[in-house]
Amino acid sequence: MLSPFLHSALVEAGLDEAGRGCYAGPVFAAAVILPKDFHHPLLNDSKKLNEKQRVQLRPVIEKESICFSVASVDHETIDRINILQASFTAMHLCIEQLRTTPEFLLIDGNRFRTYKSIPHQCIVKGDGKFASIAAASILAKTYRDEFMQNLHASFPHYGWDKNKGYGTATHRKAIEKFGLCSYHRKSFNIQPAEALLFE
Repeated sequence: MLSPFLHSALVEAGLDEAGRGCYAGPVFAAAVILPKDFHHPLLNDSKKLNEKQRVQLRPVIEKESICFSVASVDHETIDRINILQASFTAMHLCIEQLRTTPEFLLIDGNRFRTYKSIPHQCIVKGDGKFASIAAASILAKTYRDEFMQNLHASFPHYGWDKNKGYGTATHRKAIEKFGLCSYHRKSFNIQPAEALLFE
């Protein structure tokens, strides 16, 4: 059962990111402020839901939330400032775009770069504990998946319609055959497909 909030008296925004461990494409982040009484039986950590369930929940979250925002940081910026800082930057962009200024931030994970003077709490596996973080995880995931699905049309040999830029065997073999494209993160240590045998 997801908790509806950490502080009942404060306006809380849940934040999460998607695509941090990918070989290609941007990292996406989402921020969501939910009504305190929001409940949906399917709502959970996006990784515990299938694609159909995530797609089903996205418009519900967008309609029922007090406000939400989604932002991304591209692969070139990731290469320049590193993926952790890029994730923080994407989250900061989300907070800036919210129509309602949150009084407290619930962050999925164990690290965050403080945004202005808004207090925050990092919660490990928070997307499976708090409704607002779960909602943010779903928006970040679905928006990023949609982005990679669209990129797939231009780079079909990497299989981004299926792997979304993650380092699957299919993706690694395609990199061996075709090399890196303009959307790959050049700063990542991309291992050959054979490396999977030793993981």
